[in-house]
Amino acid sequence: MSTPEFNPQQPDRRSFIGKLATGAAALGLATIAPVIPAQAKEISDFSVNPEDPDAWFNQIKGKHKAVFDATQPHEIMPFVWPRVFLLTNAATGSSEKDCSVVVVLRHNAIPYAFEDRLWEKYKFADVFKTREIGGAFQAADAATAMNVRNPFWKPKKGDFKAPGFGDVEIGINELQASGVMFCVCNAAMTVYSNALAAGMKMTAEDVMKEWKAGLLPGVQVVPSGVWALGRAQEHGCKYIFAG
Repeated sequence: MSTPEFNPQQPDRRSFIGKLATGAAALGLATIAPVIPAQAKEISDFSVNPEDPDAWFNQIKGKHKAVFDATQPHEIMPFVWPRVFLLTNAATGSSEKDCSVVVVLRHNAIPYAFEDRLWEKYKFADVFKTREIGGAFQAADAATAMNVRNPFWKPKKGDFKAPGFGDVEIGINELQASGVMFCVCNAAMTVYSNALAAGMKMTAEDVMKEWKAGLLPGVQVVPSGVWALGRAQEHGCKYIFAG
């Protein structure tokens, strides 16, 4: 299998983004890794507290613990399953305080960690193929608005409805209010910021800096998604694939 070619001099940004998205989706991060400039290794500020990246996980408490692995947009599942976990625990006698839920945004799911202005500027819906929203749920204007906003950050009332349930609170801010912890993979951010930099006529360092400045409140940067999955499980969380 050959590595997809990316032309840094490509004047057509949409063509560049299309190649990146197709290549990444088909072959994964490892395939586009060879195109990352050497300076990517210098980007290591992965945590609010880089001296103790494990400290964030000390918030994991309670009797019932789960970590959801979000590798792709997977429609709305990275946000539905945490809510279902909390609701069904509540229905069986365990309150939100009895539960700890961690969502790891990695690989192609990392745009969900960013604020609206970055979605509009970088067109994440095109790059990461995040248009498949809905399924059994009805996404009001969320799907059509994805080029200008993160559909899961402060969603509008009525954006997400489920048959038999009506409006469902699956926005990141709504889940955070219920105690759900979100983190995002620094390794994936490093790869994609480098790969997108040429098409945006920016330096990789500037893209990465802008992405980290545009993180949603409360979202923790971790060295890598797989590292975070391991740490969460070491703290007693059971692994659940968010797809």
